[in-house]
Amino acid sequence: MSYLCRKIQIDMTEVLKKYRLTSMEEPTDEMLQALMEDVAKAARESSVKAEAEKQRRFLEVARIIKARRSQRKKILDD
Repeated sequence: MSYLCRKIQIDMTEVLKKYRLTSMEEPTDEMLQALMEDVAKAARESSVKAEAEKQRRFLEVARIIKARRSQRKKILDD
């Protein structure tokens, strides 16, 4: 991301902080675009975290199943 893009993004973030959705003024297209980009970014980050947690849980369940099967096999072999 270029310096100019970062500067514009920072400026738009400041504008959005000042605007808030309770303002009596209509938001500009740029404000709405920046807001939608922030929401999309947050959604992507949340999705990545949820996927990682799902994978962690799947692996934990697989580990538990493997351990129980091993215990069951040991009992049956004795």
